[in-house]
Amino acid sequence: MRRRLLITLAILAGVIQVVGLYRPTGIEGAPAIPGLDKAAHLLMFGVPVLLLLLAACRRRWVLPVFAAHAMVSEVIQHRFLPSRSGDPYDLLADLIGIGLATLAAWLITRRNRRRVAAE
Repeated sequence: MRRRLLITLAILAGVIQVVGLYRPTGIEGAPAIPGLDKAAHLLMFGVPVLLLLLAACRRRWVLPVFAAHAMVSEVIQHRFLPSRSGDPYDLLADLIGIGLATLAAWLITRRNRRRVAAE
């Protein structure tokens, strides 16, 4: 049950990611807060990766798929979405999000194993 919920939430986060990345224009009226775009990229990649790793999905497919999507999304934005640009710093934020999610999943899993072993 827990695994199914995590995967469902990861799919929902993935849909939000795709809409955010491939929306033809930026969000109108969004506040111009420096770095907000990079934080959004970090979360758009970090959240689904964290959820999938906590659902015990294999890192050997989760990490390469999301890293490849990060790279491809910037190329698509640059080449095919005229009002968007491919930004290497967005890619960096995506990859940092993936890395932080991987670290968080490892720490959470490690803590849970210790707690189960102590019981």
